[in-house]
Amino acid sequence: MTNLVFFPGLGLEFELNRVAFSVFGHNIYWYGVIIAAGFLLAVAYGLWRAPEFGMDPDAITDAIFVVVPSAIIGARLYYVIFNPAVCYDADGSFSLLRAAAFWDGGLAIYGGVIATVVSALIFCKVRKVDFWSGMDITVYGLLIGQMIGRWGNFVNVEAYGGVTDLPWRMCSESIANELWRDGLLESKLAYESVLNGTLGVHPTFLYESLWNLLGLVLLIVLMKKGRKFNGQMFLSYVIWYGLGRAAIEGLRTDSLYFFGTPIRSSQMLGIVSALAAVALYAYRRRTAGPATPPLRPGAEPAEPAPAAVETAVESVPADEPVQVENEIKEEKSDGGDAD
Repeated sequence: MTNLVFFPGLGLEFELNRVAFSVFGHNIYWYGVIIAAGFLLAVAYGLWRAPEFGMDPDAITDAIFVVVPSAIIGARLYYVIFNPAVCYDADGSFSLLRAAAFWDGGLAIYGGVIATVVSALIFCKVRKVDFWSGMDITVYGLLIGQMIGRWGNFVNVEAYGGVTDLPWRMCSESIANELWRDGLLESKLAYESVLNGTLGVHPTFLYESLWNLLGLVLLIVLMKKGRKFNGQMFLSYVIWYGLGRAAIEGLRTDSLYFFGTPIRSSQMLGIVSALAAVALYAYRRRTAGPATPPLRPGAEPAEPAPAAVETAVESVPADEPVQVENEIKEEKSDGGDAD
């Protein structure tokens, strides 16, 4: 379970063991540990900043118990739908354990994002929480989780791209063997070049991690300038991640394909979701109204604004009848009723 991975152009070398430690004879993998670390940091950040989005931190905590299991199931389900071979043992028999074994790798981020949105929508409807504000704070956690989680792919030596001679190329014996097995190397000479470091592959896990880091910084800066409408951060994330994922996915050698077609599933979904988010962004920018204001410390989420009719009624001066009565009394005192 140990892999030697090196970056000859950068002078870096890593001996990677997929197993972090063992508990009562059961291996705990770095992949799971890294995913868990990303999740905890995402939750901590979300709870810290929830009031800035007009969200009650208690509602965020409750949502975690609904959204997170759904996201894991969605991420694994997406992966096995587009890669059903992972569900079968060497003898060709279906294995429910292999189908569910997300802890050994095989979580598709887009499946997790889709499940997060659907489960969050249901939760917000039931709890009467603003869905758009909830997703605005959620995407910060998604970026943090994705940024950190991609390093689990590094430990597993997966989610890499095609052959390149760029200075930051990544090399290992396992990568050379997989490329040769999958027919992605033109000759035995190319295979030897990957083994000795003359050639390598794109570290696409790193590209996506850095893309998510940059997206996180941009959304933090955007929030400092003030949200224009509820859902602005969420739609900005969908646009940013969709475009980046579409570009990076085109470099990968392990893409999931759309039911046997040459179309990469995540690349297609990235482009479609980004275009849809652009249209929805423009629509909500015109129609959604101002964003929910941040909560004061200890305050509850703001109640909906009173109806226009109530506002109009309240705008009528309450002392108007008194003023009319006083004017009549003044006329009487001036002799208005004398013979």
